[in-house]
Amino acid sequence: MNWDIVCAGMALVDSIIRGFDPEPVSASGFRAASGTLNAGGEAVNEAIAAAKLGCRTAILCALGEDGAGDMVRAALRRAEVCTDLIVRSPETPVTTLFVREDGSRRSITNEAHRYNFHPEQYLSRIRGAKALILGSLFRAPFDDPDLILAVVRGAKDAGQLVMADTKLPNFRKLSLADVRGALPWIDYLTPNEDEARFLTGLEEPEAMADALLEQGVRNVILKLGPRGCLLKNREGMLRLPAYRIHAVDATGAGDHFVAGFTSEIIRGSTPEEALRFGNACGAICTTAVGAGTALESREQVLDWMRNRPL
Repeated sequence: MNWDIVCAGMALVDSIIRGFDPEPVSASGFRAASGTLNAGGEAVNEAIAAAKLGCRTAILCALGEDGAGDMVRAALRRAEVCTDLIVRSPETPVTTLFVREDGSRRSITNEAHRYNFHPEQYLSRIRGAKALILGSLFRAPFDDPDLILAVVRGAKDAGQLVMADTKLPNFRKLSLADVRGALPWIDYLTPNEDEARFLTGLEEPEAMADALLEQGVRNVILKLGPRGCLLKNREGMLRLPAYRIHAVDATGAGDHFVAGFTSEIIRGSTPEEALRFGNACGAICTTAVGAGTALESREQVLDWMRNRPL
């Protein structure tokens, strides 16, 4: 099928706890302001966002035949994401997220996050897609240098736009040098500031971007949270401020940014237009608990942008 976007990577359930009180109320009991369950994982968040934005979207991921997997499948189907490419795994991962009042969070993962599948085995089934989003480098399944190279080369051979989001390594420790062979095949690398700092050892955003470009990446987009975002390539640099909002939960904001940017690029928008749109998608995501809650449609985003100029 000729999809607009295929999102490949991690699928899981997020258990989101807001307002956790560290003072116990009993020998083994604690309280929190709220607790919710949401379909999550980079590929899931990106796929649901892209579908809501009007793109024909499929997901290539692994899910267990369990309650958590059923929950993720149901969320994907509600958003009209094609689930035909889902691979069966022993267990669906669950992440526990502790969200602070400012929307920032910390997470706990488990061994199920190490379960891998091999997306390079399915490239022939997605050759018609316009864009492939890898969510995310340095996390399973994209924590194997040979696998990463096979996927990005296969995608470029098929003429696809290749977007690679990043995450800090967890179970398997990789460095930028480990994946250097794959970097020239990536059109846009989209780390946040912490991830870029880890990858480069640098502190200043422009220097981080330069270091990543030197490794062969074609374009670097740094997601800088409340300080906006930065796009840099060998031709120049563009920096945009963030929208002023009250952030409730930042879970999935980066994934929404990537989905929004990609959806506009394949529609023919300029990088600056796509960057502004992705910026708005990420901001909207933070206004409700759960990664897929606040975003509704492309029309919503465009209207939101008109009423909230940068």
